[in-house]
Amino acid sequence: MERKRKTEALHSPSLTHPGDPDQARLEAATATFRMLADPTRLHLLWILAQGEADVTALTEACGASRTAVSQHLAKLRFTGLVDTRREGRRIIYRIRDGHLSRLVREGLNHADHVVTGEPAHA
Repeated sequence: MERKRKTEALHSPSLTHPGDPDQARLEAATATFRMLADPTRLHLLWILAQGEADVTALTEACGASRTAVSQHLAKLRFTGLVDTRREGRRIIYRIRDGHLSRLVREGLNHADHVVTGEPAHA
């Protein structure tokens, strides 16, 4: 029974991951930030952080061309930041995990402070 609990603890998701980051984690985080560095991709991820959507809904919501949205989604899918599922003929996109959703939201919350001049939180 004790071994089962330890195995579950190793594989259960957590909100925080304490400890100093090693090179692999720094490189993985850098790759994620690199994907967030494009305004269209960031907008798409923000929309997906609110819930699942197909290409048509994402195109309408972000204002980019369908071709551009599809290309950005392909990059996000290739890098593992979004997942898909099929619903009839449509492909539905969703953000991969809660860490990424929170990262996108916090990045845009920070941007709101920069744009509006609202003081930073402690």
